[in-house]
Amino acid sequence: MLPMQSVLDQLVARLTKAHGEQLVSVVLYGSAAAGEHDKNFSDINVLCILRQITPAELRASEPICNWWRAEGNPPPLLLSEHEVETSTDCFAMEFHDIKCHHRILAGKDVVSGLAVDDSFYRAQVERELRAKLLRLRTKAAGSLSDRELLARLLADAVSTFCVLFRHALLLHNVEAQPKKRAILEKCRETFGIDPAPFLQMLDAREEKVSLRKLDAESLLGSYLRECSIVIDAVDRLNK
Repeated sequence: MLPMQSVLDQLVARLTKAHGEQLVSVVLYGSAAAGEHDKNFSDINVLCILRQITPAELRASEPICNWWRAEGNPPPLLLSEHEVETSTDCFAMEFHDIKCHHRILAGKDVVSGLAVDDSFYRAQVERELRAKLLRLRTKAAGSLSDRELLARLLADAVSTFCVLFRHALLLHNVEAQPKKRAILEKCRETFGIDPAPFLQMLDAREEKVSLRKLDAESLLGSYLRECSIVIDAVDRLNK
């Protein structure tokens, strides 16, 4: 597997060749930009900003998206410059994350000075937390007989919940570093959660413990309970 920077350089070269003057900016965001990338669990997330997006632009992007998927990553997120400027209210979480940790790979920086509209921020955080919890429960219902598969499911989900927990903290005016363990500690202090089930998953991701040796069903119960505590804290802000 090629080093991440080498793959990113290839991606930028392909996007530049495909889109030419239509290409406004290429932005790395997510765990790779925050220094938390894990090759076994993390994607490389890239935002590609174009002057406009028509079928012609989509056609030009098709081979690049297929190649990037083959590298094990989600396709680059394609947005027009106008969409970036006008969609911060409905994507407040995403733009807060991108603003906080990003790296400009090509083109101009359209992110750092972006004003994020927080009108629906609290509702979005609660919705995402509840949706991810429901998804986790649904997947777990089909995995309880396979302890290792269930543990893998919990390990895969911990990054998403840490991101959402960080937004829950921000809604409570609590700043947290993007490092997952730092977020969990702030949640312990702020919401009174027990971070143990999430910390065990992080240990497993870092290969400090084996997924096979974890009591995944017991961890699932703790995981769901602590997530619900954070959800309730976000919900109370609407009262």
